[in-house]
Amino acid sequence: MPHKEKTLLRGETQSAVLKLRTCLLSSFRHSLDSLDLKEVTPPCIVQTQVEGGSTLFGFKYYDQEAYLTQSSQLYLETVLPALGDVYCVQESFRAETSHTRRHLSEFTHLEAELAFLSFDDLMTHIESAICNTIDHLLVTPGVSELMAVLNPDFKKPTRPFLRMKYSDAIEWLIEHKIQHVTEETEDLPDDQKVYVDHKIGDDIAEAAERKMTDEIGRPIFLYGFPSHLKAFYMQKMKGQDGEGPDGMVYTESCDLLMPGVGEVVGGSMRIHDADELLAA
Repeated sequence: MPHKEKTLLRGETQSAVLKLRTCLLSSFRHSLDSLDLKEVTPPCIVQTQVEGGSTLFGFKYYDQEAYLTQSSQLYLETVLPALGDVYCVQESFRAETSHTRRHLSEFTHLEAELAFLSFDDLMTHIESAICNTIDHLLVTPGVSELMAVLNPDFKKPTRPFLRMKYSDAIEWLIEHKIQHVTEETEDLPDDQKVYVDHKIGDDIAEAAERKMTDEIGRPIFLYGFPSHLKAFYMQKMKGQDGEGPDGMVYTESCDLLMPGVGEVVGGSMRIHDADELLAA
C-alpha cells in the first residue's frame, strides 16, 4: 500500500469508518441469524454469469474460462433446498467503467435467499432485517462515539416503511414536476440537456428517486416495476395489479429507498413454475 494511503487510514474519520463497518457487519449477521437464516460462504471464482456478460472480470483458471463473481445469487439458490433460508457476506465484482457511487468494481455484497413466503412477507422481512440491524448496532459498545464522528444527526428509520407502487411513483413525480433528462441528450453539456416528464415504462433515474424519497422523508418500498426493466426470472404480479398500459406487465420486485441515501436493498420473488420460467 502506498505511504499516502497508509497515512490516510490513520485519520480519525477513516478509522471510524472501518471500525463502524466491522460493527455493522456483526449487527447484520446477528439480525439475520435471529431471523433463522444460515450463513454460507460461496466462491469468488465461478464459471457462470449473473448480471450479464458485459460486466464480467474474466481470466484463465487452469486453462478454463473463469470469472470473478458478479453475485452469489445462483449459489444461494442452489443451497437453499438443503439448508433453508440462507445469506452470505461476499465480495462481488463488476467490470463497469462508471464513476458514480452506485458502480464499484469490487464491493461487499450482502445477499439472501428465502423460501415459502409471499411478496408482502418479503418486504416485511427486509424491513425487519434492516431495523433489527440498526437497533443492534446502536447498542453495540463504542458505536455511539463512532456515530458522533461520522453522522451525529442520525435517526433510526420509523416503521412501518411506506409501500409505493411504481405506477404511483410515476404519478407523484409528474405531480411534483420532477423530470428526467432524455436519453438523446444525457451526454451533452448541462445547458443543452432536455428534460421531460416521466411516463409509465420509464426506468426512474437515481436522482429522481432520491429527490422523491427526500421530500417524502421516510423509507419507501418502491415496488411493482415493469417486467422489461427487470430480470426475466422475476415473478409477474397477478390480476389487475399486474396489468399496465399497452400490455405491460408488472413484477413482484421492490427497491428499498432511504432518505439521504437512495436505494439500499433490491429484492424480488422468483418464477417458480418451470414452464413459465422456460417461456420467460
